[in-house]
Amino acid sequence: MAILINDSTLRDGQHAVKHQLTAAQLRDYATAVDQTGVSIVEVGHGNGLGASSYQVGRAALSDDEMLAIVREALVNTRMGVFMLPGWGTIADLSKALAHGTDVVRIGTHCTEATLAERHVGWLRERGAQAHAVLMMSHMATPMELATQAEQLVGYGAQAVGIMDSAGSLLPQDVTARITAMRMQVDVPLIFHGHNNLGMAVANSVAAAQAGATIIDGCARGFGAGAGNTQLEVLVPVLERLAFKTGIDLYRFLDAAELAARELMVTPPMIDSLGIVSGLAGVFSGFKNPVINHAGTAGVDPRDVFFELGKRQVVAGQEDLIVEVVAELKRVAL
Repeated sequence: MAILINDSTLRDGQHAVKHQLTAAQLRDYATAVDQTGVSIVEVGHGNGLGASSYQVGRAALSDDEMLAIVREALVNTRMGVFMLPGWGTIADLSKALAHGTDVVRIGTHCTEATLAERHVGWLRERGAQAHAVLMMSHMATPMELATQAEQLVGYGAQAVGIMDSAGSLLPQDVTARITAMRMQVDVPLIFHGHNNLGMAVANSVAAAQAGATIIDGCARGFGAGAGNTQLEVLVPVLERLAFKTGIDLYRFLDAAELAARELMVTPPMIDSLGIVSGLAGVFSGFKNPVINHAGTAGVDPRDVFFELGKRQVVAGQEDLIVEVVAELKRVAL
């Protein structure tokens, strides 16, 4: 079976450096990965189009600048973007298409597929390739996800899938979710993993074995929190299992070396907070703001993660970090 690899290094990886990738870094990595056989290179602010803001972090470059740089560097590989309704708008989608974006992925919370209807429909009316993903997928049952996926296909999504945004799932959880979706829809399925519990490669393999044909990852696992699925590990594992990725391993290993050398201050790792984030089921991108706010207030960041998990906080609710920190500090006094 053929597996398409979606490289999120220049999008999800932005979380790891507070969205500060430079023009030279974007250009150099895009140029290197363009020679590897990767299907799609995703680019943008970590939270997607239109997300650069005080609340979740201002990017070093505008969306227009990032898209123009990467579009020029990619000759063989399609360029992809990600957008969360609420952060991004139709105007942002229009600009992305004007820059020659090949694949647009719309993300919603796992039980809120209806939020993607307008954006997916708008993209399809213009003949654009529109994919859709359900985030924080540990918070919904396999059947709930399958029903949401069916809605997304009804809106016109040409591929649908799930994001393990908190790195909380285990392989059997992924298998159950992808299998349920496979029985409900007849479009390519997507899986996007995070490595908080060390399961990202295993979960991605489970997804492929259950029928997912678009798998996300990043060079060196560069990504939010404990990092994403490490592509240079995943690709040879998939090949050994007789999946065909079309990727030149040596060239991708070279691209990964470049990423480690030029993009990362430190490589992603499964540290204490990454583990707690996965156990609590909290979006991996909350790591840096939790550290910052908890440190200022003298509150244990692990307690913050578990309280956020109890409240079932999702991406876009970063303001609640401040509220939780303040409450924990009051209780401690």
